[in-house]
Amino acid sequence: MAVPVKGLKNILTKSPSDVVILSSLRTPVTRAKKGGLKDAYPEEMLATVLRATLAANPNLDPSVIQDVSVGSVLQELGGAKAGRIAQLHSGFHNRTAFHTINRQCSSGLAAITSIAHSIAVGAIEVGVGAGMESMTRNYGSRAIPTVLWPALKDSPNKDARDCIMPMGITSENVASRYGISRADQDAFAAHSHVKASKAQKEGLFDKEIVPMTTRWVEPEHPDESAKEITVTQDDGIRHNASVESMAKLKPAFSENGFSTAGNSSQVSDGAAATLLIRRSTADALGLSSSIIGKWAGSQVVGTAPDEMGVGPAIAIPKLLDYTGLKKDEVDVWEINEAFASQALYCIRKLGIEEEKVNPKGGAIALGHPLGATGARQLATLMPELERLGKEVGVVSMCIGTGMGMAGLFVRE
Repeated sequence: MAVPVKGLKNILTKSPSDVVILSSLRTPVTRAKKGGLKDAYPEEMLATVLRATLAANPNLDPSVIQDVSVGSVLQELGGAKAGRIAQLHSGFHNRTAFHTINRQCSSGLAAITSIAHSIAVGAIEVGVGAGMESMTRNYGSRAIPTVLWPALKDSPNKDARDCIMPMGITSENVASRYGISRADQDAFAAHSHVKASKAQKEGLFDKEIVPMTTRWVEPEHPDESAKEITVTQDDGIRHNASVESMAKLKPAFSENGFSTAGNSSQVSDGAAATLLIRRSTADALGLSSSIIGKWAGSQVVGTAPDEMGVGPAIAIPKLLDYTGLKKDEVDVWEINEAFASQALYCIRKLGIEEEKVNPKGGAIALGHPLGATGARQLATLMPELERLGKEVGVVSMCIGTGMGMAGLFVRE
């Protein structure tokens, strides 16, 4: 059984058994229904980032990769068949296995963790953890069960009934229960856009983004022929966002609520992928110089479904305990901004310095393509740690139906 390495010094020490990262890339994340990837298929986005992963690692024979795990939440058949086709189409060997994972908003991180665990216990040596989502094509009825055993809707267990509570209402619950004001939520949301806008203008996303050429139809003229476009950047960032503009928006989920379209995550399309390998295998294949970081552990927890947004506030302490780290030893926190209410609650509950959280903006500005988000966060984290000259980062998110997940990563 693999035993977790504990303590900062030990985690930063290089070991032949480490699960290391060779690349972590993503497509742009664009607005559902309106953005540059609205007409792209989820498996098309996955193929783009998988092909880019092979291209970014030209000295690695694709046949050495043993498994590909992909987070996918809304897609038909869980994306299993379309994803496998896309994997093979991208140039992977047919002996490289494939599967999809659905742990809702954490699916991308769950996929990376699944591959990391397989490497850690010696089941495989090399694998890819990824995520894909087209919320343009698959959001709506596929986000909640449309056919459900009637006994569950009337279950005597409140938590069971609350699992189908709209996410916006869970956000309102967090705000009202823990005193997160509308003004604070709007300020947090505006700041997310300001950070993302600055980062994009300074080219800070360029290293993590794979440009994607696809077909696109004008939203205002759906009957016209599609044209070919190349999408190179995220398009949900509001460069003129302000607290004043946020304050003008009406509540989206409850007449007297605080959560709006502006201080909630965007409905988005995108994909991301991370290539992982055992350090000793990377050394044997002459890939030591290609290592950019390592996975150091993941933890997942459950919480009350009607306040699912508090998940990171529970998962992160469990991760820190599991890895023997103190919160002040973490340099950058990538905490998914499902809603400003829950992100603010988690930051305050954990006592984290807000300037260390999502320094290039979060899902409120960049978007939240459900199955891809965890992998997108890691693709964003790694170059940011490099830019800052820092080493330790955490990726975390809340999860619908009441869970939280967190993963620890180190830059090399």
